[in-house]
Parts: sequence; C-alpha cells; structure tokens
Amino acid sequence: MTPQTAQKILADNFAPWVLDLKLAVVEVGERHAVLRLPWDARLARDGGGMSGQALMAAADTATVIAISAARGAYGPMTTVQQSTSFQRAVVGADVLVDARVTKLGRRMAFAEITLTAEGEGEGEMADGPAARASAVYALLG
Repeated sequence: MTPQTAQKILADNFAPWVLDLKLAVVEVGERHAVLRLPWDARLARDGGGMSGQALMAAADTATVIAISAARGAYGPMTTVQQSTSFQRAVVGADVLVDARVTKLGRRMAFAEITLTAEGEGEGEMADGPAARASAVYALLG
C-alpha cells in the first residue's frame, strides 16, 4: 500500500470532523502507518498543549490505516478498546503518529501507537513520546 492509497482510504472513509484534523499519511509499511497531525491552535487546551481528544482521534485513525495496510486493503472495522497514556504536552509542533500492528487475526487486530512531537526523535537528548496508546479492533468484513 502506498501513502497515496492510504490517504485515499482516509479521505473516503472517515467522518468530516476527523478530516478536519488534516491528518497526512507520511509512511505506510506492511504492518504500520505513520501519520502527521499538524499543529493547530484550535486543537489546544488551556495552557496551550494539544488536546488529548485530538491525539486519541489521530491514534485511532492511524491504527485503521495500519490495519488496512496489514490486510492489504481497507475493510470495515471498529474500535473495541483504546488505552492512552499521556506523557508530556505538545505545544506548537506537529505530531507524528506511528501505529504498528502487533497481531492480526481473522476477527481481531491489536496495535501499539506512539505519538511524538515532530523534531523529538528517539536520540539521547530527546524528551520521548508525548503519548503511547494500545488498541484492539474488531474486523467486521
């Protein structure tokens, strides 16, 4: 699956309010997807940090793209569970949302998601991820 194909899945299958987040597919692999959530002050909470709601929606969306890549195409699915741990605020930076499918069965899929402020790599001086999530999806078709 190419990033362009994945972007079309996003455009064709998500609610208008999700599309309003302006998520962009950066990378797609056999069992993963990386999306960019652009910084927008409208998504900030009191204090200026990006809202958890926006981050969780981005994680959920990236996971659907990663599962679609793992399955070879988009198919109906629904979130069964998503657990998110917020580790630090993101202020004034885009967020890279890296979703990785850890198990793909016939009826269920499991994923781990890392959300990192752009420019905050995994190097020695990095502050680490802004959030980590795990998700379970039911595959409906």
